[in-house]
Amino acid sequence: MYDLPSEEVGEPGLPDQYHPIQAELLEQTFQPLTYSPEQVFSAMDLNIYYDADNTRRYKRPDWFGVVGVPRLYEDRDLRMSYVIWQEGINPFIIVELLSPSTQAQDLGQVESDPDGNPTKWEVYEQILQVPYYVVYDRTQNSFRAFHLQGRQYQELEITDNRLWLEELGLGLGLWQGNHKRIDRLWLRFYDDSLNWIPTSTEREEQERLEKEAAQARAERFRQLLIENGINPDET
Repeated sequence: MYDLPSEEVGEPGLPDQYHPIQAELLEQTFQPLTYSPEQVFSAMDLNIYYDADNTRRYKRPDWFGVVGVPRLYEDRDLRMSYVIWQEGINPFIIVELLSPSTQAQDLGQVESDPDGNPTKWEVYEQILQVPYYVVYDRTQNSFRAFHLQGRQYQELEITDNRLWLEELGLGLGLWQGNHKRIDRLWLRFYDDSLNWIPTSTEREEQERLEKEAAQARAERFRQLLIENGINPDET
């Protein structure tokens, strides 16, 4: 993977600040129950090379998740890209965050790229055969999901802004909350109890609150003993 091009000269970068923040939230909460954490890989804005005969061809999803591969490349290194013919396993789910410049291609509404390469939709559906493809339109506060049936995507019905992925023991849905000090609807994963998978920051905050609550309970108990004439240091 180290000798493959990672950028085309003049290729536009990310369209706005929102894309990397949303993709990071997906990456942090993608924790399938049916796989060991060491056999789960996900990435944002990373090239997927899919054609060993034409290494100039790649797609770069906003976010994608793979299960059944080592978290680290060959269990030892961070990936510079995801090379299908080296990894041997295709992504299980891809998420594209819609923007005006990419929406037509993300939704399969164009025949081909100007350079003749397959579109994202064609690559995800026909070449990589990614089981789940999700597009999120933050301007409409809604997402659409497509499931590969045979060799074609069929749109799934979204109920209560949640989609359950039985194969992973994991769900994907819209959460209203504060992430990176921004309060809005975010796309993130939830568990089989309908609880949102916490980020590392959220876990640390929850642990801090639980510790403070435990200390407060201990202090209240200490004061109760004192009020009843009992030395707490002797109990």
